[in-house]
Amino acid sequence: MIDSRLRVLQLVAKHGTVTAAAQALHYTPSAVSYQLRQLSAELGVELVVPQGRRIRLTAAAHALLHHAELLYAQWERAQADLAAHADEPGGSFTLCGFSTAATHLLPPAAAELRDSLPNLRVRLIEAEPARCFDLLLAGDADLALVIVTADTPPLSDARFDQQPLLDDPLDLVTPDGHPLATRPAVTLADAANESWIVGRPGSTYHQLVITACMAAGFSPDIAHYADEWDTGTAMVAHGFGVILVPRLARLPGDWPVARVRLRGEPAPARRILAATRRGGRDNPAVARALESITKTAAGILPAASTEPGSFQPG
Repeated sequence: MIDSRLRVLQLVAKHGTVTAAAQALHYTPSAVSYQLRQLSAELGVELVVPQGRRIRLTAAAHALLHHAELLYAQWERAQADLAAHADEPGGSFTLCGFSTAATHLLPPAAAELRDSLPNLRVRLIEAEPARCFDLLLAGDADLALVIVTADTPPLSDARFDQQPLLDDPLDLVTPDGHPLATRPAVTLADAANESWIVGRPGSTYHQLVITACMAAGFSPDIAHYADEWDTGTAMVAHGFGVILVPRLARLPGDWPVARVRLRGEPAPARRILAATRRGGRDNPAVARALESITKTAAGILPAASTEPGSFQPG
């Protein structure tokens, strides 16, 4: 309904290069360049100009993007309105989210959608938060669960609707017998002199740990890298350091480790957001999925942690 080349321009604006936009769209760089040239020629204005290895959008391109955001938001609302009037909603609906959400929160929601709306084709995608926003923007996903990182768009970004869903507290994992393991709760600063196991630089987990430690007043002594909870737990069990894990994460039960709750003001936690394209949160499938997700989270987390879960349709 809306010229697909506007999506191409949006992804180019987001990433700053034709190559990165092409990867997000599953196009070739030449196809992206061709569509930009074609759109520019039809509109009679220059949209992008080279700037070193990147490209710069012109004033005309920014004006066009503003109108595109309004068009896409209104189209999302129109589709949501039609879905609300359908006796048996059909088509496809894709949920995406970071690893913990994709393991514990999204499958139950997808199963409920599948069972209650048999004409709806439901799909799941595990993806890092920054990638989730690419999937939303490209139209490859309809609802994303993300955590706030330095790479995610601000809440004010007009292309998306992002609302707090729940807070996921962080726990400290130490070897059994460690001095901190005997205490009911500790502050993150109590572990400032420990050796730390974190995710690889650039990963969401790496950002999570570094940000939490810096907020507690110290820079962690990074000894080892592990992206998976199982791997990190095994390292802790063998005395290589400590790790932070979110409450939603399930740990192997056969390793000699202790999971210690963190206290503080505020206690370290990661904020989980529910994100759609602007206008998309009115979709009945979104409301149904979020109801299931909130219910599942409440069974895992303390009640206080799910209080922000007020992503309301409308």
